[in-house]
Amino acid sequence: MPTIHLTTFIAAPPERVFDLSRSIDLHKKSLAHTREEAIAGTVSGLLELNESVTWKAKHLGKTRFLKSKLTEFEKPGRFIDEMQKGDFRKLRHEHHFKQVDNGTIMIDIIEFESPYKVIGRFLNRLFLTSYIKKMLEKRNSIIKEYAETEKWKQLLLNK
Repeated sequence: MPTIHLTTFIAAPPERVFDLSRSIDLHKKSLAHTREEAIAGTVSGLLELNESVTWKAKHLGKTRFLKSKLTEFEKPGRFIDEMQKGDFRKLRHEHHFKQVDNGTIMIDIIEFESPYKVIGRFLNRLFLTSYIKKMLEKRNSIIKEYAETEKWKQLLLNK
């Protein structure tokens, strides 16, 4: 099963980074190029424990749907969301937040299992793992941008 491990330094407190990471609204902004939209469940604001969201987006030339649920939650240290329904056989995303002197180390660990067994493993190596990693890097750059500037206030102050 492929695993993506990504570490991002953000010059902001862990509480802010934690909340921005579970913001439905910021997620939509970070993946606007895929026309990502929340269509069911929690569709705006901050995702809480046991809440789910169904996403609709265009990936790899096809409109896709993914229902994800926040299954573990320890503010501000970590949370986990897991696919409930979608194209993958399994998709689990761990989000970890470690406070350091000058900010937060954000660690993402994504484990996924593609459908189609042997063909799926081939597609993982060919392009799917790098596609997901690039998407996550884009998302993290937007979280970093919002957390390190005053933009975070647009999403978190009135919530």
